[in-house]
Amino acid sequence: MKKVIKLRKGLDIQLAGKAEKRKLSIRQSVEFALVPDDFTGITPKVVVREDDRVKAGEPLFVDKNCPEVKFASPVSGVVTAVERGERRKVLCVKVKADEQQDFAAFGKKDVDSLTGEDVKNVLLEAGLFGYINQLPYAVVANPADTPKSIFVSALRDKPLAGDFEFELAGQEHDWQTGLTALSKMAKTYLGVGSKQTADALLNAKDVEVAIFDGPCPAGNVGVQVNHLDPVNKGEIVWIVEPTAVIFFGRLFNEGRVDLTRTVAVAGSEVKNPAYVDALVGTPLKSILDDQIDEGKNIRIINGNPLTGSRDTMDGYLGAHTSVVSVIPEGDDAAEMLGWILPRFDQFSTSRSYFSWLFPKKKYRLDARVKGGERHIIMSGEYDRVLPMDIYGEYLIKAIIAGDIDRQEQLGIYEVSPEDFALAEFVDSSKLELQKIVREGLNILRKENG
Repeated sequence: MKKVIKLRKGLDIQLAGKAEKRKLSIRQSVEFALVPDDFTGITPKVVVREDDRVKAGEPLFVDKNCPEVKFASPVSGVVTAVERGERRKVLCVKVKADEQQDFAAFGKKDVDSLTGEDVKNVLLEAGLFGYINQLPYAVVANPADTPKSIFVSALRDKPLAGDFEFELAGQEHDWQTGLTALSKMAKTYLGVGSKQTADALLNAKDVEVAIFDGPCPAGNVGVQVNHLDPVNKGEIVWIVEPTAVIFFGRLFNEGRVDLTRTVAVAGSEVKNPAYVDALVGTPLKSILDDQIDEGKNIRIINGNPLTGSRDTMDGYLGAHTSVVSVIPEGDDAAEMLGWILPRFDQFSTSRSYFSWLFPKKKYRLDARVKGGERHIIMSGEYDRVLPMDIYGEYLIKAIIAGDIDRQEQLGIYEVSPEDFALAEFVDSSKLELQKIVREGLNILRKENG
């Protein structure tokens, strides 16, 4: 019998423009790019030069501190640019794609006959190991470490997030192969939602399936780790985004790297919210072509509105991005009487607006913060949306104060920035909690070597 974990804390934010379960074709792109910032915690070292020819699956850059961790090109073609920013930081590596794709051959593998070390070596050779993250620190995993467990969450419940069951359809074989591969390296947990019904999820083999019943952020892998196998000091767990599991399965079944993923294009400013099949590194212009009115004042988000990064039409699909969101910017809005109005069209977690009378209404929210940063208020706001066995407000205060001992006592090793996304949304102090948590994790990682 599968373990069912019921969560009461959290918040579902209903936004207009959720992707319909149908696929649209996109304009074929000529140039693709891999962005090192998509892989948190690495120091990229570019191993190609302009005009070099690469095959799909060959490395574009490696982690300077761990050179065996490579990052594969999504396409074959000619390297057109290595873009750098301040202090020569690598921003992206661009590749002009061939009309006929050429894949690096890694050979088909029978996963059942492999050991955990074999699986790890195959992922390292193919440049896919970097799609595995770890807790603590929420960074790319170190292949030299031995995790006590591996977590995969198939539940996407953030605003405008895509439906993984829709993405999974037709790819069940690669999905199961990827799960089996992970299980060779450590005990693997698969978190699914109570409303998910796909047989490939509920009856997945070689993993322990746990069902999470509750509002967002029940799908956060950090929440699932907290309830199934909490991380203590000195322990490590690996976390894998569900699409990466499919990437791994394709590698073993087909012997090549195929970074095609199904992406939701969603948001109130999208003309036809739906899904598209696109490679990692596809220009957002190709994905959003004819989908938005560029004359409008909009915000393009590489990801979902809670945890995604602000981008432009010149950006590229992120390595872990499952949804491209487009919402109003809001800086051109003019409201007579402001907050005094009853605000039937605005969402509020309190009863300040009358929106609480319409719990199922979908809102067209913009990107405004609606308030200035102020002193942190110990009001229990965070705890109402943080279904983890930690004291969120005290942890944030400890990070701001730089009290490392206190941070460790309050459970910083088992959190990632995304776990505080909802707390940031409801925070009346308007603090950038995800940024604060990331800075705290970076300092702690540096302190611990």
